[in-house]
Amino acid sequence: MPEQCKVVLVVGAGDATGSAIAKRFAREGFVACVTRRQVDKLQPLLEDIRASGGQAHGFGSDARDEQEVAELVETIERDIGPIEAFVFNIGANVPCSILEETPRKYFKIWEMACFAGFLTAQAVARRMVGRERGTIMFTGATAGTRGAAGFAAFAGAKHALRALAQSMARELGPRNIHVAHVVVDGAIDTAFIRDSFPERYALKDQDGILDPEHIADSYWFLHAQPRDAWTFELDLRPWMERW
Repeated sequence: MPEQCKVVLVVGAGDATGSAIAKRFAREGFVACVTRRQVDKLQPLLEDIRASGGQAHGFGSDARDEQEVAELVETIERDIGPIEAFVFNIGANVPCSILEETPRKYFKIWEMACFAGFLTAQAVARRMVGRERGTIMFTGATAGTRGAAGFAAFAGAKHALRALAQSMARELGPRNIHVAHVVVDGAIDTAFIRDSFPERYALKDQDGILDPEHIADSYWFLHAQPRDAWTFELDLRPWMERW
């Protein structure tokens, strides 16, 4: 396994938050390994990082598949370098009335937002404990602290993800693995918000929606923290967002 470089693995490197996190760590000298289910969608991100002088590798991977997750981590550790920081950033925010929710969709949302977090974080943690160092970060949401009407499936999955993070933090912290959970509360500056919620997007000029680059700064802050003052949970929201 190469030891000359440090790797950040971002599972769920979408066009906003996940991409911004990968770029932030790449600016700090990390090799950015990023995943989506469709690898071709990663090309713009890979080109941006490389154009800025960074190193990046993209992988098409289903984080719900145990074998694919094992192969992903093995490939990175063997061919690229040790995973020093890991970010689980898969969403699954699909609103639906509890009266109309289907068992199939409920289960799929749990698979994406929670089970995939367990599979990927476990695979990475098993490598980190051997080195006695590393950072594991989960992207959470307000739904992980309170369930809203119409979001039973998403809230259940995000509550479970937060509990997973808490358990891992208590078990792995004494082994020098920093586990953190980031609650992102509010609309994020994305094309989806711009096109689907123009009134909300209009608040951008008033700092009313979250900037992905500023979210990414918080992930770097968590990774860089000295262990005498580790943070488990950060809560990020625009100043005008209601609690």
